[in-house]
Amino acid sequence: MINPLALVWSLLAGAGIGLIFFGGLWWTLKRALLSKHPALGLTFSLAVRTGLALLGFYWLVPPHWPELLSSLLGFTLARLLISRYLPAAEPPLPEVHYASES
Repeated sequence: MINPLALVWSLLAGAGIGLIFFGGLWWTLKRALLSKHPALGLTFSLAVRTGLALLGFYWLVPPHWPELLSSLLGFTLARLLISRYLPAAEPPLPEVHYASES
């Protein structure tokens, strides 16, 4: 029997995990654009975000397929919210040096 409260809890848990995962990705991309070693930061961020997401799904979501699907729906909805409401990370503009006119 499917428990509606468990489905709502799983949806909210998945959304929270997704907000942390995709919010961390957005923050990492903003920082990587200004970093001297962006690959190191991106790799470290991927490992941390993936580990946190896996732990979150393991601890927060019951191991039944309706709750798992509900949590994955929440995770996906969080991705849509992040991509819609957070501004795009834009690369910094290069400095322009004009030749001095004499």
